[in-house]
Amino acid sequence: MKLKKQVTVCGGAIFCVAVFSLYLMLDRVQHDPARRQSAGNFPRSQISVLQNRIEQLEQLLEENHQIISHIKDSVLELTDTGAISPSGHLPFRSANGSWVLPFDGRPTFLSVKPLDCQFALGRRSQTDLQMLDVYSLLNFDNVDGGVWKQGFEITYEPNEWDDEPLQVFVVPHSHNDPGWIKTFDKYYNDQTQHIFNNMVVKLAEDPRRKFIWSEISFFAKWWESADEHKQAAMRKLILSGQLEMVTGGWVMTDEANAHYFAMIDQLIEGHQWLEKNLGVIPRSGWAVDPFGHSATMPYLLKRANISSMLIQRVHYSIKKHFAATRSLEFMWRQAWDIESGTDMFCHMMPFYSYDVPHTCGPDPKICCQFDFKRLPGSRVNCPWKVPPRAITDANVAERAGVLLDQYRKKSKLFRSKVLLVPLGDDFRYDKALEWDQQYFNYQKLFDYMNSRPEMHVKAQFATLTDYFSAVYKAKGVAPGTRPPDYPVLSGDFFAYADREDHYWSGYYTSRPFYKNLDRVLESHLRGAEILYSLAVAHARRAGLEGRYPVSDYSLLTDARRNIGLFQHHDAITGTAKENVVIDYGNRLLRSLVGLKRVIINAAHFLVIKNKDIYRFYQTEPFLETVRNSLCADTIFFLFFRYLVLFNPVEQERLCVVTMLVNSARVRVLTEDGQTLPVQLSAQWVSASENLHSCLFIQASFMARLPALGLAVFHLYDSADSPMTLRSDTLLRIPGRGQSIRGLDPLPVDSFSPSLSFLHQSIRRKDDPQEVRVQIQFLTYGTRPSKDKSGAYLFLPDGNAKPYSQREAPIVRVVEGPLFAEVVAHYQHFQQTVRIHNVPGIDGLSLDITTMVDIRDQNNKELAMRLVTDIQSGDTFYTDLNGFQIQPRRYFQKLPLQANFYPMPTMAYIQDSQYRLTLHTAQALGVSSLASGQLEVILDRRLMQDDNRGLGQGLKDNKRTANRFRLLLERRSNSGKPVDSRPVSFPSLLSHMTSTILNHEVLALPVLPRKHGVPPMRTFAPLAGTLPCDFHLLNLRSIQSQVNESPGRKMCVSIDFTCCETDEDLEFIMKKKKRSHFFVLLQPMSLSLMHSQPPLSNDSSINLEPMEISAYKLKLC
Repeated sequence: MKLKKQVTVCGGAIFCVAVFSLYLMLDRVQHDPARRQSAGNFPRSQISVLQNRIEQLEQLLEENHQIISHIKDSVLELTDTGAISPSGHLPFRSANGSWVLPFDGRPTFLSVKPLDCQFALGRRSQTDLQMLDVYSLLNFDNVDGGVWKQGFEITYEPNEWDDEPLQVFVVPHSHNDPGWIKTFDKYYNDQTQHIFNNMVVKLAEDPRRKFIWSEISFFAKWWESADEHKQAAMRKLILSGQLEMVTGGWVMTDEANAHYFAMIDQLIEGHQWLEKNLGVIPRSGWAVDPFGHSATMPYLLKRANISSMLIQRVHYSIKKHFAATRSLEFMWRQAWDIESGTDMFCHMMPFYSYDVPHTCGPDPKICCQFDFKRLPGSRVNCPWKVPPRAITDANVAERAGVLLDQYRKKSKLFRSKVLLVPLGDDFRYDKALEWDQQYFNYQKLFDYMNSRPEMHVKAQFATLTDYFSAVYKAKGVAPGTRPPDYPVLSGDFFAYADREDHYWSGYYTSRPFYKNLDRVLESHLRGAEILYSLAVAHARRAGLEGRYPVSDYSLLTDARRNIGLFQHHDAITGTAKENVVIDYGNRLLRSLVGLKRVIINAAHFLVIKNKDIYRFYQTEPFLETVRNSLCADTIFFLFFRYLVLFNPVEQERLCVVTMLVNSARVRVLTEDGQTLPVQLSAQWVSASENLHSCLFIQASFMARLPALGLAVFHLYDSADSPMTLRSDTLLRIPGRGQSIRGLDPLPVDSFSPSLSFLHQSIRRKDDPQEVRVQIQFLTYGTRPSKDKSGAYLFLPDGNAKPYSQREAPIVRVVEGPLFAEVVAHYQHFQQTVRIHNVPGIDGLSLDITTMVDIRDQNNKELAMRLVTDIQSGDTFYTDLNGFQIQPRRYFQKLPLQANFYPMPTMAYIQDSQYRLTLHTAQALGVSSLASGQLEVILDRRLMQDDNRGLGQGLKDNKRTANRFRLLLERRSNSGKPVDSRPVSFPSLLSHMTSTILNHEVLALPVLPRKHGVPPMRTFAPLAGTLPCDFHLLNLRSIQSQVNESPGRKMCVSIDFTCCETDEDLEFIMKKKKRSHFFVLLQPMSLSLMHSQPPLSNDSSINLEPMEISAYKLKLC
């Protein structure tokens, strides 16, 4: 056998030498200058013969490529005996029975310098209003305030405006949800397109008329179908200032569940559309309908060069307090900002809603009389039984006096004599009649008021920026600057309650399946953007742009817009009708398929070693993506042989990769021929049955992947390798008569029912002390009274009750050299707790997956509670949009549901010794109802509407995998912790843990090819590893002009999350610039609407902690 293999190897080597020699001869003929010079004397027939022979030779080489590949496999098997592992050792069990892995000794993550994160311990900003203090101060007693039910009586003196008249800015608007009761397309067809068509005509009738618009997703759809005359008329209205685009995002984003990547991306998509098609730059933010407001939003708007913003849905008790202290307008400052660099001027609307009855003043009964859409004969009327009256010469004096009284009372809540009065509601102005009703009647009122000097008022239609500009002018400050005596605020506005104890904390978890799908799409979009940008750039440099499928840019655009659409405050929130949710889901799935195509096309080009042989065929993909569904896993048949792994993280990554293979005789090699340890585990199709009949096995191996790179691995069927090791599996099945079915060669043993199956404590390797961490499952019901939980509201029937079932769960324990896991099967969920035995970040936290299925439950919410002995008191910490941490406090004076907050990526508790962080891969609701506890709502199934307009419960639940990482960290004992501060930060390890959880490695198997697989190599785009507190948010190809080729210009968004010293970052950026890979590096505003002078080649880039910056790159 040994002689046979040697003969095979020698034969293969001789064949390779012969072919290579022939190629050199042909190459010399082709490139020799002397021969080339005399080529003109060759007859054309001889040249044709020579070309035909070259083509035959190339065909011969292609046909023999498969043979060479098999020879290479034989060579690898012969030479593999000395390449067991990088360190030359086999995995072995230690004296205590635990596995010890061979390790190459290279660093697994970046070291942290002693001065890192001193920023987190420094002094914090001084603000007038800190929301944690406001919560401590208020009684939340909901006293009846009279006509303003949630407020108080407002009085004024008639002569208060004698010296400075009241300026009233009435801002017409129409709030259009891109999906809620109807789908996006149906809303557009039924209502929104008519609003635009009427807008073009009605605004042009009188230059005094104004209007604002927010949702660019709708506007772009109308623009694409409008003729040139309508487009020209609309452009004229915008440029003249009659129509203002406010915020300018693709949607009015949710601020509780949305990740800051998606919030920024939808803002960029809207702003880039405006710039490309209209040349418009938004100046003011408008957010009247998100269900609570995050401190992340003003920071993002500030970085996009928006100077002012407006919010609406804030707890009614907070509104009352702010109104009483005239603090409804304030400078919103980030908690970490020690100066004022992040300050954003913010206007908080004071009353219940953004509709007309709640915007002109404190008395909705009177304000409703000035909503002229509700004139008698309309299908919409006033609930207070007093209808509006058309304004005539006979009643204008009386009507103007009544309305001015409301204006004056509302103005008493603010610190200037400039008043904002929104005029609109959901999907208003879709009929030409309403435009006439509102504008004609209000213009008569304005004309009367303005012509009476004794009324001391100037009223007009206005845009939002008109109002803010008047405030700044009245206070004598520049736009966006703090007016004298205006308060500074830090914190956020969660949880939102609109009345009584009706807290909108249910939507933090509603429809978790789609919240999880959204996060998967975001990771794929980011990965596709980065790989596409790099592939197009490399193709252009190699002169192969014509071969590369640059048309994939349309798939990126489609995905950006569908993911952006899902950030809408009735989409990711889980608060839309069932048919609308299906429409959102179909859009996301379509985009996921498109993004996978972009990724495999880019990866194909980047890993091919010889770019000259690169060819793209739409019908013959080079790679595929792995499906990770329980019912449809991708089977890696070992004749596939090659696997490409994409690491979307900007740091080198050492992790465990699992593939489903068809043989237990699997061997895994790195690109340079090193054999990797492989752990074999059974693939289970149910709690007690594995895939014994199909012989499909999970093969897990440890891979080291370059930052933002692609690594190539070789998997093949081989004789048993000492590096391929079987897992030990124990199964506990309660009751009798159930057999244990094992897969040979992966036997399964049973173990005693008395053994504990869920971990009760955690101990770090470097710490002898254990910390009790117990996982409990509980259920909440809903109130028996009229008001019940629904898609928006969480109205529980009291404290949670322990989850129970008749039989004990089936428990499976798997242990091997790379990971060990415990799987517990309950009736309504399956929990998997896994620990990885690998160096680096993956091995420092517990991997927890809870597969939830409560489709047979009625009015139940399933919760997971962590019970520990950490002395956290009443303080806990949740993240805002994955960007920053907001300290929270449990208040006994508030109902249980008021103490739940959004958790997009993490929450933690801590004491002087330990911090326990629960990282999540999907947005969910979280709380800490007692010291040492963290509690997460996993899913909700509710059978009724909660009277907030949806008209449905939550009955379309799906089997959903909730994925977590549980990280225990030892805190420094150098000083007493100060947990009362209004700011906190995750550790760098915590940052990285969140990153790897939300950006999984993508496995891309190479598809079998008729003529074999061409040579591939690892693609590592970065010259050096980036600091671990540096995050490349995106590398996005942009089209500044309509007909511009995609990929030539890119936007790079970077986030500096903590306080790595500047030297590392400067070094990396300089190294990139000196490579001459791009010819332009230009600082930009976050949405690329504002630019600064380009940087020179010797300039450095400095980022402050918590800073997000954007740069435009123009590639060679």
